[in-house]
Amino acid sequence: MGWTTDDIPDQSGKVAVVTGANGGLGLEVTRELARKGAYVVMAARRQANARAAHADVLDTVPGASLELVELDLGSLASVRASAGRILERHPRIDILVNNAGVMGIPRRETEDGFEMQFGVDHLGHFALTALLMPALLRSSDGRVVSVTSTGRHFGPPVDPEDPHMRRRYSPWRAYGQAKLANVHFALELQRRFEQAGVSARSIVVHPGFTNTDLQARSMRESGGLSQRFFHAVVRRTGMTPARGALSLLRAATDPDARGGELYTPRFVNHGPPVRRPLLRRSRNLASLRTLWEVSERETGVTFDVKPQGAGGAAP
Repeated sequence: MGWTTDDIPDQSGKVAVVTGANGGLGLEVTRELARKGAYVVMAARRQANARAAHADVLDTVPGASLELVELDLGSLASVRASAGRILERHPRIDILVNNAGVMGIPRRETEDGFEMQFGVDHLGHFALTALLMPALLRSSDGRVVSVTSTGRHFGPPVDPEDPHMRRRYSPWRAYGQAKLANVHFALELQRRFEQAGVSARSIVVHPGFTNTDLQARSMRESGGLSQRFFHAVVRRTGMTPARGALSLLRAATDPDARGGELYTPRFVNHGPPVRRPLLRRSRNLASLRTLWEVSERETGVTFDVKPQGAGGAAP
């Protein structure tokens, strides 16, 4: 049968922050963490959708402990403001699920001039994680969960001379770069945790082929043949969001999950979550360090990982 939500330990007393909590995987992660007793900060850009998601969770989990925070990952100003509001109320954070993202869209730029997929899927989460780091390090079991996809296999490592693909852009190439960046970020963060001797863990997940609004939005914004194809296929064969969320939930809660690991569905894109090895390309140290340097340069945010929250993020 494999790992299910029944295997989630009691989360009472824990504080979790979930990005993109207004729908899809983020909504289901929020629901199950709340069901197990966690206090969940639902961070989302579209607040009308977030309020509907908040009501939906309360309808299925009466008494759930929830909080809404507006977060636009395409704006560093919004990321800083959101992180500030979260830290004001929560000096300790136990779980950060960096779930929100966009996929396969025409080239657009964020408020700060970043290519949209790289900016939202990676750079926004990079900055948010750095800013929340003091609270994560105050937890005895702080976890950062990053969400990748099979698209990582088809994307290039970030080019420090052209991270925003101004010279050569295609929707899927940019998506692949962003999803490979999610892996490189997770692994480099884990290396830094280990180097600092802290207990926090950084884990990466691939949720599988899941029928959420991600494909629908990709189709709406691009109208491309491949986007229409994937949308049609996922509607017929994709897992439900509740099933797709299992990899995220296992990484966030399994006591035996170790930092630097990858959780994916057993059958690549379908099935219960299992631990899988990462390919050598994903572990290239030069690529990990290059991504980190580019991310700090572009966001202006630096990590300072010190034991038990003695350090944090410098703007």
